[in-house]
Order: sequence, then C-alpha cells, then structure tokens
Amino acid sequence: MKIIISPAKRMKADGDTLPWWDLPKFLPQAEVLYDRLRSMHLDELKTLWRCNDRIAALNVERLKTSDLQRPVVPAILAYEGIQYQYMAPNVFTQEQFDYVQEHLYILSGLYGVLRPFDGVIPYRLEMQAKLKVSSCKDLYEYWGGALAEEICRNTDCVVNLASKEYSVCISHHQKPGVRLITCVFGEEENGRVVEKGTLCKMARGEMVRFMAERRIERPEELKEFSGLNHTFSCKYSDAATYTFIKKRANQL
Repeated sequence: MKIIISPAKRMKADGDTLPWWDLPKFLPQAEVLYDRLRSMHLDELKTLWRCNDRIAALNVERLKTSDLQRPVVPAILAYEGIQYQYMAPNVFTQEQFDYVQEHLYILSGLYGVLRPFDGVIPYRLEMQAKLKVSSCKDLYEYWGGALAEEICRNTDCVVNLASKEYSVCISHHQKPGVRLITCVFGEEENGRVVEKGTLCKMARGEMVRFMAERRIERPEELKEFSGLNHTFSCKYSDAATYTFIKKRANQL
C-alpha cells in the first residue's frame, strides 16, 4: 500500500534537524524545469507563481543561488503547509519515520515524486502552473504518466490524500490492478458532503499521522480514523472513495 500527498507552497531550509538520505528519482527532469525557470524574466515568474513582489523576490533569489544537486533538508521536513503542521513529522518517532519512508510519496510540480527523506531545496512551482517546457504546454503534459508509473509500481493499492491538482497525475494514468482510494473529509449538509479546504488539509495531515502511529497496512483499517471528530461514513463511501464526516459541535 502506498500513500500520496500534495506538497505545500511554504517551505523552509532548516538542515539542522535530520539529514536527507537520497536525491529525488526524477532529478534530471527537475533540472530541466529549474533551468526553464532560471531563463524567465521577473514579470513572467510573478505571473506563473501568482504571488506578490516579496515572495517573487525571495524565489528569484533562490533560483540564482540554489543547486538541486546540493539539497538542504528531507522533503518530509521541508514543507510548512497546514497538512504538514497537522501531520507533525518533527515529532515522529523513528518507527513512524520508517513507516512513512516505506509508504509515503509526495507529488511535486518540480520534482515529480518525492520520498520523505529525499533531499530538496525550497522552490515554488505548483503542478497546475502554466509552464511551457520543451514541447509540453504545461506540467501535466511534461510529467505525463511517469508519476503514476512510479507510484503504482509494486503495489495493489494507493491511498489518495492529495488535492485534485496533484492526484489527477495518478488518477488519469491509473494502472490496471491498482486500487486508488480517495479519502474525502467533509460535513454533511442537506444530504450531501461539503468539503472545506482548510479542514480537508488538516484532516489529511491527521490521517498520515494516524497511519504512521498505527502502522496501517490494509486500507480497511483507515475506517477507524476519528481525528478532528471525523467518522467513517458507509453512506457516502464506496470501493474507490472513503468518506469521513465531521461531527458538528451539537453532536459531540
């Protein structure tokens, strides 16, 4: 069983915690993308990144001074988004780190696929960014089916805890015989499930922590998840979708 998650925009370069173990598998492809970014003008990059002047200046400086061959931090500790805050890898035990290293894969616009202890540098490149490179019109075309090929290798089940922006890289190239289970976290409103962005990110992080703490090996065990007052819903679930409904305050 494998687990896929999204990266986060905010990153840190703290190399004083744990050392990285390996270079990313798709580093040559990442080098092509990084060189393409270096060739772009500031205004082009601001449009691509959809950010303010301060963030653009920070990332342009990174492009000038960083080297993908000289990473500074393991991927699992590099991202600072909400999902990672609730996953809280900085307080993982060694057993939990071993679990995520075996099961967890981070999808990335720049790196393609990252294992938790692959060494990375801070960067800014979302998968949905309209970056033309070589003969490809965007990153989805650039990566094609390579990410799904890597994720679906040597497994019969992939647990999807990634946003749609990233998970489509797998679902659009799903391999026969590999079950893809998407976890949905939401609230029941008027007979339907409503997902809210921040709460989804929080719950995805909690789910990774839950899996690492319990060393989950079978997808059916996911149904026991109760983080952030969520409960598995048979009503809204099927073989490809595990839905968890958040209890309201008056239901607690």
